[in-house]
Amino acid sequence: MQEKIIINGNHFFDLNGFYDEISEKLMINEDWKVGTLDGLNDILYGVPETFNPKGKVEIIWKNSKKSQKDLGLEATLSFLENKLKIGKPYNVNLISKQKEDLLAGKGQTLFEIIIEIFESHSKIELILN
Repeated sequence: MQEKIIINGNHFFDLNGFYDEISEKLMINEDWKVGTLDGLNDILYGVPETFNPKGKVEIIWKNSKKSQKDLGLEATLSFLENKLKIGKPYNVNLISKQKEDLLAGKGQTLFEIIIEIFESHSKIELILN
């Protein structure tokens, strides 16, 4: 079984591109793609079973510094502002607070949220390269 998976920050420049890269690498033989952060979290539960049922899976994120910039402050503000424009079903008060925190230097960027999602899965080791 494949125990190492490589995602490459040079293959994408925004959140949708990240979803495409993740879908291509992790959703083998699936006919749908990841399209949300919750969806990313959901598919990560199945990664160890698919790629290495007996142990951990290493996911190596090449060019992660580029991704950190691409999924940083500007992308996150745009992401939050889009949710605010849509309104319901999103919790506008929570999103407004997230935006306020981000602008004050206390909030998480998309990159940091994605890292946190990966780190919440004990059978996945994310290596930033």
